Amino acid sequence: MTGISDRSSYHHGDLRATLVSAGMAMLEESEPFSLRALARRAGVSPTAPYRHFPDREALESALAVEGLRALMVELAANGATPTSSEQIAELAVRYVRFALARPALFRLMFGRECDDQDDDRVRAAGALHAYLAEVLGRVYPNADSDILATAGWSTAHGLAFLHLDGKLPNSDPAAIDARVRATFAAILPPASSTHAPQPS
Repeated sequence: MTGISDRSSYHHGDLRATLVSAGMAMLEESEPFSLRALARRAGVSPTAPYRHFPDREALESALAVEGLRALMVELAANGATPTSSEQIAELAVRYVRFALARPALFRLMFGRECDDQDDDRVRAAGALHAYLAEVLGRVYPNADSDILATAGWSTAHGLAFLHLDGKLPNSDPAAIDARVRATFAAILPPASSTHAPQPS
C-alpha cells in the first residue's frame, strides 16, 4: 500500500527532482549515502525513492547526469563561442574550477565507466564532447576536431584530478588558473598555424 507521505510528495511537486536535489546535497555535504537516508533527507517514506531509482547505482547515475549538465552550463557560461586558443584555455580553467568547487560530484561523474545502456548519461557526456568538438572545429577548421576535443578534454581532466588529488598545489586558485592557462598555451598552437591533416 502506498503511504500518505508517498502520495503527498506527488501533490507538492516532482518527487524525482526532489530526490535528486536531496541526493546532490547529501553527496556534496559528505553525508552517509543510501536510498533510505535519501528518503529521510527528502521527507518522504522509505519506499518513495524506489519509484524512480531501483538502487543506489541508479541514483548515482542520475546525479552524474545532473553534474554533466551543470558542467556544460558552466563551460558555456558567457554565451560566446571561443574563437582563439586563449579562449579555449579559459574553458579548461572553468572545467578545473568546477572540479575543485564540487569535488564529490566531479568524482562521481567520472569515477565509473559510462554504461552505454544509460541513455541520459551517454547523451550528457556526448553533448559535452560534441560542444568541445564544435568549439575546436571553429578555431582549428583544418584539423580533426574530434581528436582535438579528446586531447583538450583529456588535458583539462588530467589537470583537474592532479589538483584534486594534491599532486599539483591546489591552495591558490589564481595559481591554479595560471597553471591551466600555461599548460594549454604549451599544447595548443595559434589558430592560424594549423594545417589540414596530410593524407596517409
